[in-house]
Amino acid sequence: MASALSEKLSRLVKQMRGQARITEENVQEMLREVRMALLEADVALPVVRDFIGRVKEKSLGQEVVGSLNPGQALVGIVHRELVATMGAGVADINLATQPPAVILMAGLQGAGKTTTTAKLAKHLIEKRRKKVLTVSGDVYRPAAIEQLKTVTKQAGAEWFPSTPDQKPVDIALAALDYARKQYFDVLLIDTAGRLAIDEAMMREIKELHAAVKPVETLFVVDAMQGQDAVNTAKAFREALPLTGIVLTKLDGDSRGGAALSVRQITGAPIKFAGVSEKIDGLEVFDAERHAGRILGMGDIVALVEQVQAGVDIEAAQKLAAKVKSGAGFDLNDFLAQLQQMKQMGGLSTLMDKMPAQVQAKAGNVDMEKAERDIRRKEGIICSMTAAERRKPEIIKATRKRRIAAGAGVQVQEVNRLLNEFEQMQTMMKKMKGGGLMKMMKRMGGGKGMPKMPF
Repeated sequence: MASALSEKLSRLVKQMRGQARITEENVQEMLREVRMALLEADVALPVVRDFIGRVKEKSLGQEVVGSLNPGQALVGIVHRELVATMGAGVADINLATQPPAVILMAGLQGAGKTTTTAKLAKHLIEKRRKKVLTVSGDVYRPAAIEQLKTVTKQAGAEWFPSTPDQKPVDIALAALDYARKQYFDVLLIDTAGRLAIDEAMMREIKELHAAVKPVETLFVVDAMQGQDAVNTAKAFREALPLTGIVLTKLDGDSRGGAALSVRQITGAPIKFAGVSEKIDGLEVFDAERHAGRILGMGDIVALVEQVQAGVDIEAAQKLAAKVKSGAGFDLNDFLAQLQQMKQMGGLSTLMDKMPAQVQAKAGNVDMEKAERDIRRKEGIICSMTAAERRKPEIIKATRKRRIAAGAGVQVQEVNRLLNEFEQMQTMMKKMKGGGLMKMMKRMGGGKGMPKMPF
């Protein structure tokens, strides 16, 4: 996420919370810092001026002056105005029409339009239980049609074939006819992008829009473009009746200006955000939660959703029953825990949703190294035989050398993994013996805490 902007604003939040009394002088000082942070994040100048004006007006009014805790009240104002700038509430996709609902995907080349089309297909299939068809009208970019075919298959949707010698309008109308006959709920049309805005491109997409009459026209914009993203969105808004915006690459180390500018400049709501390169890396955009992340408050709701989506509940229940019954916690169970972590997106993805204080405490932990360690542990366990995983006590010197060679690591790495496994096993035994509360107290006091596999 916009790490530079988030870091500066979360630091300001700490300073603001510590203010015992709000005066015009310290408000001006705080707003100067906020203005610089927003401009460095490439937020559009008119948006910055409007934002600063609203915060100043409310900060120097009765709302803060009469507050028992003016610092926190000031943080609340900044948070609310960030939400207002990005568009309060959640604007999900509109499918209230006679099927198939046509969704037109527009944007410049390189914004991630084709991948986003497949991500949206997966979202509609899983969250809205819709039957989805995709088609590519991009007859200019080499392999664009094949790319959509590949990612559509990954999403679990159906792909309608097209060829580079066809006209985009003919492709779209043929796909629409097929979608009607095959009773599809949604037709997603991936349009051609260009490296820059040109008249031919705008004319073509206008004709396409007029021919298929989409219920949604979504503008896909790269969050890393900053000010350029806003200018592009404005041009598309003038050419097409945009109904929503999809911000891609929001997980990158972007300046974050697009997220704060694009809603106010275009008037179209931000409907989705691309938060990872994976096919399920698309979230319904929630301005309130995004504002919390920018201010370093974290996004615990998104964290819980991610854990729920990644955790195999049935497998977790089986493990709990196994531990409770007295059956041993073995290396197969240990491996399953490592794989669950990977399914949840890894440590860095989870940490990104944590509040700034938690991230600061974990600041000395190299997340990339920690994730490499997880992959290494997985490789070591996968180099073991079924018997060794069930009964780790049989793993002696000769077996350790064989396992290390198979995993491409030193024998010390195998020893380290077995030691960590023993600590986990001890913890599981305490859970089984009813000593969970005692163990939690000890962990809370920082003593005897077993080392986790991540």
